[in-house]
Amino acid sequence: MEFKMKDVLGFHADLEYGRLDVAGDVAHGFRPYQLLVASIAVCSGGVLRKVLTKMRMEFSDITIKADAERNKEAADRVEKITVHFTITGKNLSETKVEKALVLTRKNCSMVQSVIGSIEVEETFELIEED
Repeated sequence: MEFKMKDVLGFHADLEYGRLDVAGDVAHGFRPYQLLVASIAVCSGGVLRKVLTKMRMEFSDITIKADAERNKEAADRVEKITVHFTITGKNLSETKVEKALVLTRKNCSMVQSVIGSIEVEETFELIEED
């Protein structure tokens, strides 16, 4: 990736999907910590989706809520990211989803990249469809 300085705050990159604007001020682009949290959340969600499919779980939707805890005394460092999955489907098994999350953590490259630096916690809830 190549990032170029913008006339105003921040940088931008022209990528296959489109332009990515990144800046410390949300008025001028995505904030770096937002991209970090999004990368971990969406990588985990993608892996979880594949694992649940391989386990033949009947799900119709996965919603992800991600929150970051930051340390103001240490340059606003991200110290913990909580990723909460809401999984909607039929005949969902808590035990199977717990096993799926273990595999998800192990196979998500973004989570594996921050282990030892940032605590990542995954939680979930199941919503049964009729």
